[in-house]
Amino acid sequence: MLASKVMSQVESTDFLVIGAGVAGLRAAITLADHGEVLVITKESLGESNTHYAQGGIAVATEGREDVALHFEDTVAAGDGLVYRPAAQVLVSEGPERVAELIEWGAAFDRENDNPSGQLLRTREAAHSHNRILHANGDATGAEISRSLSVTARSHRRIRFAEWTMATGLVVADGRVVAADLVSAGARSPGEARRIFARGILIASGGAGQVYSDTTNPAVATGDGIALAAQAGAELADMEFYQFHPTALSLPGVPRFLLSEALRGEGAYLRNHGGERFMERYHPQLELAPRDVVARAIAREGMGADPGGSSPVYLDMRHVSREGKGIDLNHRFPGISRFLAAHGLSLQRDLIPVRPAAHYLMGGIRTDLSGRTTLKGLYAAGEAACTGVHGANRLASNSLLEGLVFGARAAESMLSDGLLPTSVKSGVGPGASSDRRDGIEEARAEEIIARLQRSMWATAGLLRQESTLREGMAVHAEIESSLAPFSEQGKTGRRIFEACALASVAGSILRAAVARTESRGAHFRNDFPVRNDKRFQKHSVEREGMIHFEQW
Repeated sequence: MLASKVMSQVESTDFLVIGAGVAGLRAAITLADHGEVLVITKESLGESNTHYAQGGIAVATEGREDVALHFEDTVAAGDGLVYRPAAQVLVSEGPERVAELIEWGAAFDRENDNPSGQLLRTREAAHSHNRILHANGDATGAEISRSLSVTARSHRRIRFAEWTMATGLVVADGRVVAADLVSAGARSPGEARRIFARGILIASGGAGQVYSDTTNPAVATGDGIALAAQAGAELADMEFYQFHPTALSLPGVPRFLLSEALRGEGAYLRNHGGERFMERYHPQLELAPRDVVARAIAREGMGADPGGSSPVYLDMRHVSREGKGIDLNHRFPGISRFLAAHGLSLQRDLIPVRPAAHYLMGGIRTDLSGRTTLKGLYAAGEAACTGVHGANRLASNSLLEGLVFGARAAESMLSDGLLPTSVKSGVGPGASSDRRDGIEEARAEEIIARLQRSMWATAGLLRQESTLREGMAVHAEIESSLAPFSEQGKTGRRIFEACALASVAGSILRAAVARTESRGAHFRNDFPVRNDKRFQKHSVEREGMIHFEQW
């Protein structure tokens, strides 16, 4: 349970957007044509999973046949669990949303570096042909974030509250009517306020920090998902956490993402013996779906080391030698710079890689318009679950999802009516208090580290009943350790994040135990076969209980 802080201010706005990634910013731009919008972000604007997305954005730009193929690829990657109406929305509305983004100044790469040339399209895993757009080689997310931020900042009705986090949702008569906010920065630790709004959108991204090895930035602690669950919203498909196959594996170095586009340009995967191994796992070799490649890498690493600590290697040396006309430094400038800082080169070296937690397919259950199961509360982007990704997201569909469903969520917020003014009665400002305690924050860090290690060991790539139960036992101990924070009103940022991560971890563990089959990103060693008869359904968490439902 997240702790709440005594309010020092009570305010109102028409719309509150929690999160400033692609989904939140896209929603805010539509909402601002109809009312005042407050966008909060836990750190500075631009610090989000969107900003760090390297691979690109998948979009069908060549007509109906291209849209149909994109749909088929999305469904196939989702391993029998994609909610087809959601996938149809994604691929059919995607081209319009990307065209809109280009109008707002997003500069995607073009053929021959000609600003007026054709858009440059590349291929990534499980795509049937080239449809991935990139910007600045491997900085697509940063460019999309930049263009959306510029557009949003130019709108007089959009206000931003940086270094601000939501710590609670206020429910009145079955409707979410307000959110409690607190400063997340060191400069003003005592500021707390309650914001009433006619609609609140959670677009706070994923929760990669629930695992010790992740490509996600430090802000990805699942805050919005935890807040929604605490308020009573349903979650869905929480067992499906995608592990990106190729994160840099160097001692003492963060798990830096090595984009799928490297394999799209011809990179091989080799084991400790120098052997290409993907032919043993899938006919598409290195371009197999992410879950297949990630498990193959894990198994090959375990073959050399039972503890699974040995990396495999990404090999692009042949791409340079074979004269394919690809300047790897130019094509992947950000990756090349990062590798060079650690003495590595795509042209010269085998690059050690291993899987890392990357993307949550599950999240707050929503309909196709971003409505959650609580009135007044909406969700979009990685924090939400429409079923569009099924059990395994197709590469580069995430940025498109944020654009498409961010816009849709905004439209439903506009159409669902005004918040009755009577719900504000009896609510007044209280005294502000700051009870941050450096010792307690340090304790929260220890708890988070223990949770991350446990989740990686027990609910990672390869799962089974015994280890999942071990993870649940550790989780119960962690929840007991966190309980005094809430009871004593401790309010530091890391305390809130520890509570959020524990909430998300519990949902992942419960859903993973309940799904006794293997499908997509969820693999059970004790149930290695897909079971469509029992489990071609979505998991739904309602009041802490897991149900399986056909959508």
